[in-house]
Amino acid sequence: MDWPHNLLFLLTISIFLGLGQPRNPKGKRKGQGRPGTLAPGPHQVPLDLVSQAKPYARMEEYERNLGEMVAQLRNSSEPARRKCEVNLQLWLSNKRSLSPWGYSINHDPSRIPADLPEARCLCLGCVNPFTMQEDRSMVSVPVFSQVPVRRRLCPLPPRTGPCRQRAVMETIAVGCTCIF
Repeated sequence: MDWPHNLLFLLTISIFLGLGQPRNPKGKRKGQGRPGTLAPGPHQVPLDLVSQAKPYARMEEYERNLGEMVAQLRNSSEPARRKCEVNLQLWLSNKRSLSPWGYSINHDPSRIPADLPEARCLCLGCVNPFTMQEDRSMVSVPVFSQVPVRRRLCPLPPRTGPCRQRAVMETIAVGCTCIF
């Protein structure tokens, strides 16, 4: 067989095996199918169950990670330094920043998780990178972010009944930065 026949033979085999088929035929959207359709594969799990399970697993993992951070803060043998200094030997970005920060525990018993690590600025000013001394011509300010939490909603006495939970976004300080 010469090379044109070999090429034709390979093209025929690939079409037969479906290798020449486009992955996303015209008219079909990329991404998940319709809710309730089955995901391909031997497990045959409905896609709407898969999409519902993933965010819950992520939230559980997120809350577990926050719990681990709070436990590390509580068990830290490092003294709670309130010094305005940069430590270039540490890999932690909060200690290498020109606006260094430490963490404290923000506690709220009606929130799940009840304890969140919250940043607090260690300097009023910022560390000058040339002198490595605090410069008060600039100001260290906290950087805030919204984090997902759940709120416990319990009926007020004398009413009785079960408590409910509602997912909300709460603003928390996550670091510090310098401003002029």
